Amino acid sequence: MEFKKPSEYIPFSPPCMDGREEEEVIATLRSGWITTGPKVKQFERAVAEYAGAKHAAAAFSCTDAMLIALHVLGIKEGDEVITSPYTFASTGHVICYRRAKPVFVDVDPDTFNMDPEKIEEKITSATKAIMPVHFAGHSCDMDPILDLAKKHKIKIMEDAAHAIGTEYKGRKIGSIGDITCFSFYVTKNITTAEGGMAVTDNEEWAQAMRVLTMYGISDAREIWNKRYSKAGSIHHDITELGYKCNMTDICASMGIHQLEKLNWFNEVRKKYAEIYNKAFKNHHGLQPPVIKPYTKSSRHLYPLLLNLDYIRIDRDSFVNSLKEINIGTSVLFRPLHLHTYYLGLLNHRYGDFPVAENLFERVVCLPLSPKLEESAIHKAAEGVLYLLEKHKK
Repeated sequence: MEFKKPSEYIPFSPPCMDGREEEEVIATLRSGWITTGPKVKQFERAVAEYAGAKHAAAAFSCTDAMLIALHVLGIKEGDEVITSPYTFASTGHVICYRRAKPVFVDVDPDTFNMDPEKIEEKITSATKAIMPVHFAGHSCDMDPILDLAKKHKIKIMEDAAHAIGTEYKGRKIGSIGDITCFSFYVTKNITTAEGGMAVTDNEEWAQAMRVLTMYGISDAREIWNKRYSKAGSIHHDITELGYKCNMTDICASMGIHQLEKLNWFNEVRKKYAEIYNKAFKNHHGLQPPVIKPYTKSSRHLYPLLLNLDYIRIDRDSFVNSLKEINIGTSVLFRPLHLHTYYLGLLNHRYGDFPVAENLFERVVCLPLSPKLEESAIHKAAEGVLYLLEKHKK
């Protein structure tokens, strides 16, 4: 087939903003209060309401949100937390930061998510939590996970870095587990440049997480209207060993308007995913993403699987070939158990989680963002098909 290389590089996942974010950030800068303050509170309330939760605690990143979530859930040294190996480093790292042990469960070959049927065999007397990871915006199958948590009296803390706006059987992700954590990193469905949020129905946990984001200082989140006001106290009390991972009002100013556009963002993502699906339908060299009937996906990623028996090159060579024709991609994620740190920590080896390993060797995540023009999506699809024919066995 003929293919004309795009004149400009098609980025993988650029952020989508307009003048509303800019105006809000400028107003915050001019207000004289740019760190954690009223904008963060406003954004917390908005995210909690959107996700169907009663409370929220903003943090500098989703990693930080997960760390403080595990803290308030009481995860400590000697505990075990069951999670997926098919995830970013932060999922495993936060468990290790609490001196607990991550216990991996292999994934479902269609959804890339933890296989619920393989969880119970990993539960021991040391298991204190299950950490589902909603990969690419496709929800985990939560009902069997909830049943296991109830049966074994363990907590559920969801890594929903990819899943703001995702639904499971009509319920928003954020309204299901004990605590759910979202990411607002620059490539996510909405962004605050850097940022994360933990949502929960437990008011005590939410307040504790807010305190933890600022050293464990009891009234740190009220600095903006208490400690530095004319009537404020010059003293403060540290109630526990906290962290320094608070969100700023500058970041929250962006998030307030990003959240207003989230439903539209996700509809555009769905539209673009359908363009890809139509282009790749019934192609023997590819497997488009599978969306199960129980979920409404936020479509954070478009994880396309290559049939390596169809082509003469491996996945990395295919990705490099896409780059050469100006199409950006990602290969999220190398399974955690294959990284040097986790190999040493947990004694895992290649072959321990074969489904996750197979998916990683074949996956190519294509450009997907409402910032991109529809023509760029068509061009990316054409580029994939062109390379498949070029390298066909």
